[in-house]
Amino acid sequence: MPKVTIPSLIERKSTGDPIVMVTAYDYPGARAAEQAGVDMVLVGDSGAQVVLGYSTTAEVTIDEMLTLAKAVRRGTSTPFLVCDVPFGSTEQSDAQAVATAVRFVKEAGADAVKLEGGGAAQLSRISAIVAAGIPVVAHVGLTPQTATALGGLRAQGRTEASAARVIEEAVGAQRAGAFCVVVEAVPSEVTAVLRETLEIPIIGIGAGPADGQVLVLHDLLGVTEGRTAKFVKTYGTIGPDTVAAIGAYADEVRSGAFPAAEHQYAASSEAVEAARAAARGV
Repeated sequence: MPKVTIPSLIERKSTGDPIVMVTAYDYPGARAAEQAGVDMVLVGDSGAQVVLGYSTTAEVTIDEMLTLAKAVRRGTSTPFLVCDVPFGSTEQSDAQAVATAVRFVKEAGADAVKLEGGGAAQLSRISAIVAAGIPVVAHVGLTPQTATALGGLRAQGRTEASAARVIEEAVGAQRAGAFCVVVEAVPSEVTAVLRETLEIPIIGIGAGPADGQVLVLHDLLGVTEGRTAKFVKTYGTIGPDTVAAIGAYADEVRSGAFPAAEHQYAASSEAVEAARAAARGV
């Protein structure tokens, strides 16, 4: 399978061939995504919560994101690799944003970076990063890094003002040079307007039919604990299966059933006697 590129992703918008994106945060997750044949892998800042245990995505640092991204890069070759830039790494200036994006390309081998928001400052950052030769994926609608300013983790585009803002930000991101836009937690009717308006691919997450879809790996595998978002569909039971497997292991260790003979190495009688002799001499 050939390496996924920006031209091939843009072509899919015109052909109607859906784009499959999934998050990954480590080498095993990246290998699974590669073998499953997905088109795009996102090293999302959601790793702050599902991998690193933070309460919000805003807490993760550049260095932590780079560690995750490097592991994913080592596990992927075919999918197009996008890396989230964490909160606080682009807000100060265009120069800071470019420097951050460069690190993800040079140190982690990212094919593109993703920025949340479509306000004037964010559009300026997108333009600057694109001008530096680094592809950008925009992210509009619900933007978790700044969810507090939106009133919390809630759907966007459900009021007249909010729907207009989603459209304006997405169009602005396209004009600023983004080659793709993630639309999160937005009514499908608003996403339909975007699909008619934008020339670049739209990747939906809780936004209804789009040019492609993305889900958090841990959500779709059934690893995430507690309540998940309305748009999450679980395709596996890895979480419960993992707990059950560890529990079975613990039970066998405590009962003495593990390790059994087949899990042990044999030694010659001479080696055993030498060990005993050594022990007596200690």
